[in-house]
Order: sequence, then C-alpha cells, then structure tokens
Amino acid sequence: MFISIIIFLIIFGVIVLAHEFGHYAVAVRGGIRVREFNIGMGPLLYKKERGETDFCIRLLPFGGSCIYDGLDALEMEERENGGEVDERAFPNAPVFARIATVFAGPFANLILGFVFALIIVAFAGTDLPVVQSVMEDSAAMEAGIEAGDVIRRINGESIHLYREVSLISQLNYGTPLEIVYERNGERHETTLTPRYYEEDGRYLIGLRGSGKYIRCSAPQVFQYGFYETQYWIKATFKSLKNMVTGHFHRDDLSGPVGIVKAVDDTYESARPYGIMVTLLSFLNLATLLSINLGIMNLLPLPALDGGRLVFLLVEAVRGKPIPPDKEGMVHLAGIAALIVLMVFVMFNDIARFFR
Repeated sequence: MFISIIIFLIIFGVIVLAHEFGHYAVAVRGGIRVREFNIGMGPLLYKKERGETDFCIRLLPFGGSCIYDGLDALEMEERENGGEVDERAFPNAPVFARIATVFAGPFANLILGFVFALIIVAFAGTDLPVVQSVMEDSAAMEAGIEAGDVIRRINGESIHLYREVSLISQLNYGTPLEIVYERNGERHETTLTPRYYEEDGRYLIGLRGSGKYIRCSAPQVFQYGFYETQYWIKATFKSLKNMVTGHFHRDDLSGPVGIVKAVDDTYESARPYGIMVTLLSFLNLATLLSINLGIMNLLPLPALDGGRLVFLLVEAVRGKPIPPDKEGMVHLAGIAALIVLMVFVMFNDIARFFR
C-alpha cells in the first residue's frame, strides 16, 4: 500500500501540475500577474521565487491553485469602493483573456490525457470493435450478429474501439439499441433490446470480447490516440448522465482514498506481467483521471472552473461584471457543498475497506 500511495502522489501531482500550469501559462501570456503557483494545499513546505511568482509545494497533496493579483479580499474591497487596482490584476484583464485563463486549466488536462493515450497506443496498440463471440440465446444472436462482425455504429454513435461497445452495454438498462455492423465488407442494420441476466446483475447485449487487436503505425497512433481520448470523454459524460438519471450507487463515487485503492489494485494485477505492463496500466489510469478532472472542472458548478466561466461569459454578454460580493457568495456556497461531498466520499471510501 505504501508503494501505491507514492504512485498515487506522482500521478496526481503530474495531473495537478498540468492543470495549474495551463492556468499559469495563459494568464502570463494574457498579461495577468500570478502571485503564487501552488501544488498541494495547506501549510507551506517549499517555496521558490521566480520572476513575479512564488512556486510553492504544500503539505496536503490534494489539488493546487494559481493565485492572481487582484483577487484577495482587501483588493476586491478596494475595487468595489472605486479604488485603483494594479493594471495587471486579474479583474482588469480583458474578459476574454480571463475566460482563456480559467479554461486553460481543464483544457491542459485534456491535452495531457491525449498525450498519455498516444503513449499507450504506441506501445500497446488498440482493440478494434470486432465481435469475438456471441452468447447463446442472447439479444445479439437473435438480432443476427455473428463472431467476426465489425460494430460500426450504435444508436447513431460511431464506434472505433470495442471498449465503446462494452461501455454502452454496461450503462444500458434495457433500452433498445440500433446497431450498424459490417460483415464481409457489407453493412447491415439491426435493432436489439439487451436482456437482464440475474447472475450478472445487469442487462447484456450478448457480445463477448474484441476479436482483433492491432499494433499501430505512426499515423494510426495519432488516430487511435484520439479515439482513446474520445472514449474516456464519452465514459465520463455517460457516467454523469447516469448519475443525473438516478442510475448510480454511492460506491460509484471515489475520492483520494478510493483512487489509492484503485492504484493498489492496478499494481497488484499488473505486476506479475512485468514492468512495461505495469507502467502502461498506470498510464491508462492516469489518462482516465486527467480527462475526468478536466471535464469535471468544466461543469457549470460554483467553485469549479466551469462555474467561474459562467460568470465570465455572462459578463462578456452583458458588458459588465457580476458584483464581486454576489459572485463570491455563490462560490462560497459551492465550496461548502464541495467540502461536504468530499467528506462524504472520503468516509464512504474508508467504509468500503471494511466491508
């Protein structure tokens, strides 16, 4: 478990570093002064001053921050009272420079996920949506799908990886699926309704495994690296949709403790196959976490980057900012709700260890 904690800190540190560097790089490019660049939270462990910015490492390895000029309480109060604020303060930057700065953090996580995906595909290849076998008396067999068929579309959604087929199956609750598949170069269409299997505890299409894995050429690495990134983006949005529609359990949520457990499980399962498989397995987990963090931060919720973007977009439309005190109250409520959620998730993660 100690090794897993160290690996978690490295993975999470790289992801947070990319996120905050995205904010920092675009802020500086837009003429906004960054006072502090923080990795971690809480008490200061290390500080290095470079130019106008203090680069800091803090005790608690959960998150990070870029602190811009003009956003502390005294400066905001002075601004509200008509006082002058430094021209390179965040509030004085053009609204689209501020939008770009806030958006850059989550976008950096998506780019990092894409880079990780490229490395995975370059070394491990990818799974094509070729059916390996069909379950007896299943919905897929009844619909006429056979081993060797290539799944091309499901409900109008293009399919490039077999994992996309698996994802749609895992998140289906008996809804009919319109499937386009290819056999001997010809395309066919069929509609099937997944069946519920008591022994599996969920609905199944009736397809088993990818029948074809490929090693990728240089152009294919970029092509399938993109598809790999797209897969994790789809997985995140589909999971969020299921949460909104009530198809989720509290155990579907994980915080740092749960992620450490996932790292430990990954380490234990991949270690017997050697260092390369272990590294690629961790890289796959890092891809998921980086893309997930990028998307979650873009949700239009208070205290997240997406919530801040909403206020900035409203300012861009109406031509003047929302009063700082009102925006601050909304973000404060969001932070409070986020803390409550984090505490709930942490205790839920810990409780799972004792079940």
